[in-house]
Amino acid sequence: MGETKQPYEMRLSIGKVRIKSRDFLQEFQRTGRFHDPLKDFQFDYAGRIGTVSWLGHYFGADELYGLEGIPGIWNEPCPERVENSN
Repeated sequence: MGETKQPYEMRLSIGKVRIKSRDFLQEFQRTGRFHDPLKDFQFDYAGRIGTVSWLGHYFGADELYGLEGIPGIWNEPCPERVENSN
């Protein structure tokens, strides 16, 4: 968020990510203007580490991610790259 990107340019790629904090997710849901808003059940996955399994865009706009073992569709600001997950 806040980075200038080209259309269809993804911030994250296939690999390990961590879902941001519950506070972040709740604020994101409350103030977000995204096409696929977070669902309440997704708050339970705050802080979890998962692997990006698919990447997509909502008609060239919002970046979306699917994560192995973590249900839901995740908007680009919600996961963050895990540099060293060992």
